[in-house]
This record gives sequence, C-alpha cells and structure tokens, in this order.
Amino acid sequence: MTSPSFEFRRAITRKPGASIIDGLRAEDIGRPDLDQMLRDHAAYVAALRSTGAEVVELPALEAFPDAVFVEDTALCLPQGAVLMRPGAPSRQGEVAEMAPALAAFYGENLREITAPGCIEGGDILVTGREVLVGLSARTNPEGVAQLAEIVGDWGHALRRVDTPEGVLHFKTDCGLLDGETILATGRLAASGCFDGYKVLLVPEGEDAVANCIRFNSSVIMAAGFGRTAEMLDRAGFEVVEINNSECAKLDGGMSCLSLRF
Repeated sequence: MTSPSFEFRRAITRKPGASIIDGLRAEDIGRPDLDQMLRDHAAYVAALRSTGAEVVELPALEAFPDAVFVEDTALCLPQGAVLMRPGAPSRQGEVAEMAPALAAFYGENLREITAPGCIEGGDILVTGREVLVGLSARTNPEGVAQLAEIVGDWGHALRRVDTPEGVLHFKTDCGLLDGETILATGRLAASGCFDGYKVLLVPEGEDAVANCIRFNSSVIMAAGFGRTAEMLDRAGFEVVEINNSECAKLDGGMSCLSLRF
C-alpha cells in the first residue's frame, strides 16, 4: 500500500433505511425517495468493488435515520481506527453500532473521542502528509484536541482549520484527488487551508460536487456536474459518476457513505 490516503483494500457501508425520511438536513429541499436512494447506494457499492476492494454492507438501522452516512462515526487509519463522537446528539448512538464492524478488522486498535469532545468524520480530510480537521457546528476544539493526541501517537500530524460559515462539514467543500491534489470550492480554498497543495477549483455553480472521493484508481463524484467531470478527465483522473439526488436532500455526498481503509 503506497498511498494510504487513497489506496484501500476495504470499505464499510450501511444500507439506508425507511427512516431516512426523518434524517437531519440544513434545509428542506424535498423528501428523499428511498427506492432511488437504494439504487444509488447499490451503484456506489459497485463502484467501490470495481476497484478490487472488499466492501462490507451493514444492514439498515431504522432507529438512526442518518446511519447511512457511516463516515461520521469513525476515522480509519493504517494503525487503528478512532470512534468519533458526533456533534448531532441524535447520531451519537450510531458509533456503538459501528464499533463491532471495525473491531472485526482492527481488533483492539480502536480509540475513541469522549465528552465534551465532539467530532464527525465529515470534518476530517486525510492527505498524503497530514490530517486536516475543520471546526464546524458538529466538531469542537475539544474533539480535535483529543484526535490530535491519538493520531500523534500513531505518527500522524494533525492541523486544525476553519470551515466556512454556513457549511455543514469541512469535506462538504473539498475532496482528495491524490495525496497532494485537492478538489475544492473557491470559498474554502480562499481560506488558505490548502496552501502548499495543488488545488483544482470546482467551476462556478458546481460547488455541490466538491465532496468527492479518490478510491484506488477511481475518483467517485456526484453525477450531473459536467464541467467538473470534464476538468478531472482532462487532468487524467478516472471519473465515476453516481447519482446523489436523494442523499443531497440530507446534506450527504460521496465521502459520507463509506469508511475506507
């Protein structure tokens, strides 16, 4: 494994449940269609598997409407996994549901964030050189400080950055393309948090596609953003587009739907 920030052997996903219609959202832009979401989720899992990775599909958790967004429950690194403590109280029970699946792979190499710390995986971007964590309404300084100590024990540098006001998660506005290249919105890049990296800016009007993932050979992005797809294709990336219309109604994107390690 030469690039642990984007080369993976495994992923964990969770099927959406009927309770998804009650999921959290910053703005009500429509009721999610479960049938469409299930089709999109199946396409997402297939895209991960097409790279040769093992993908574990966990069953739906009807008690937790947002449980399909598994990324917020943990940070997975080569040395171990860190169980998060989501800033949304209704989501905190998801972590205990995820822990056994991670323990099956990591054994005792599990750490956890404790109160008063709060942190969600959507605020964490692991690059080829460091772990970037954005403060947000869901991630507080105490949570970042705890994570910094844990990943520091594992030899990782962590840098705290700011998430633009009104943006749910740091990775709402960015995604890793390779160890040193980041796709980002103009508003996030303008903060200077990516100084020293190669940054590709999403075209005007396509900010919603910034949350993409690099998974082995593929850059998996939301469908319907043609200028971004063309830009990435010209840059030499292998683009896979997945419909995200239903997850977007719950502020979800490509990174939210899997834990990758």
